[in-house]
Amino acid sequence: MNRPDPAQPGATLAAARPAADLRGRVRGLEPELVAFRRDLHRHPELGRQEFRTTNLLRDRLTAAGLEPRVLPGGTGLLVDIVPAGTAPGTEFLAFRADIDALPIDDAKTDVPYRSTVPGRAHACGHDVHTAVVLGTGLVLAEAARTGELRRPVRLVFQPAEEVMPGGALDVVKAGGMDGVGRIFAVHCDPKVEVGRIALRTGAITSACDRLVLHLDGPGGHTARPHLTTDLVTAIARMAADLPGALARRMDPRWGVSLVWGRIASGSAPNVIPQHAELEGTVRCLELDGWREAPDLLHELIAKLAETYRAKWTLDYHRGVPPVVNEAVSVARLDAMMTARFGQGGAQVVEGTEQSLGGEDFSWYLEHAPGALARLGVRAPGDPTVRDLHQGRFDVDERAIGIGVELFAALALEDEPN
Repeated sequence: MNRPDPAQPGATLAAARPAADLRGRVRGLEPELVAFRRDLHRHPELGRQEFRTTNLLRDRLTAAGLEPRVLPGGTGLLVDIVPAGTAPGTEFLAFRADIDALPIDDAKTDVPYRSTVPGRAHACGHDVHTAVVLGTGLVLAEAARTGELRRPVRLVFQPAEEVMPGGALDVVKAGGMDGVGRIFAVHCDPKVEVGRIALRTGAITSACDRLVLHLDGPGGHTARPHLTTDLVTAIARMAADLPGALARRMDPRWGVSLVWGRIASGSAPNVIPQHAELEGTVRCLELDGWREAPDLLHELIAKLAETYRAKWTLDYHRGVPPVVNEAVSVARLDAMMTARFGQGGAQVVEGTEQSLGGEDFSWYLEHAPGALARLGVRAPGDPTVRDLHQGRFDVDERAIGIGVELFAALALEDEPN
């Protein structure tokens, strides 16, 4: 892929600030971080299987003088950078990366870092997120030694973001949010050009839950449906009627979406089956709707099942709540991106659209304010959008340095509370 020169900085922070020479430090690390990202891309690992990735991170962070702690499950890390003289109880500023890959094939054939593992690919940019937080840690470790870092920072390398309800809960259970006052993350966005970030105050991703509906009846002959429970008709009516019924019982501003992905019943054309299943996802843009959806679905299913005399059970699997970006955190990202990369261009895409995809960064925001920014990874002028969760997904690797500089500047410019 053609990589044009990075955008030059515009307005800079005051020279007296400790982040004034940050760009030079980041550029010095970029070749290593790009190589690290490519290594992860060649060796993707699924959620809670990221042992090689964890070991690579642990070794590099240890070499930088830090003391990474592997999570109890054996994958994922927590790393604290605490400047000398930090007062007890001072809250951490945290940065999160997710380290797992997806169970799909890497369809790229024109790059040297194509996945070497069949059916596994970093097709969501988690390798980029990991390189960004690693680079942030390397910069801040040196800043702590030189006395430039004035507040404690925690790096979170999280496993299993792609496995609902998400490895963020592993981090929280291990104490990863204890003492954290604010947390940030980035997520690759192939629609946004490199050198930019996209921000939104409020919900930026959707809640996402999974459900499996089971219907049961005595079965029978298709010549006598009135003597049994016609499960095929019942499951078909459930599939057709539940999405609309749910939408009409909830505030339309909540953006509730029930979509089915699998329906199964029967094995012969003249046999009414004894079992039927329906499986899908519920997505919701607002926390209130996410909290109400399970009880309301149970009520609606009970009424429909009674109509068709079907026995039913619902396996409702909580996934993730929506990521709700806090206004102050968004403002800090906006101000720092503008300060570091200039006011002459559109470095910040304001009010980016909300996604119906789920993101387990939301679990961290149950414990501390924070924000998720979308990191531009599309090469300027490239008309091709290599979308997330597709085998052709790829990035302009200059995005790594952009992310590191943004995160490191947030830490270096921020005073402890």
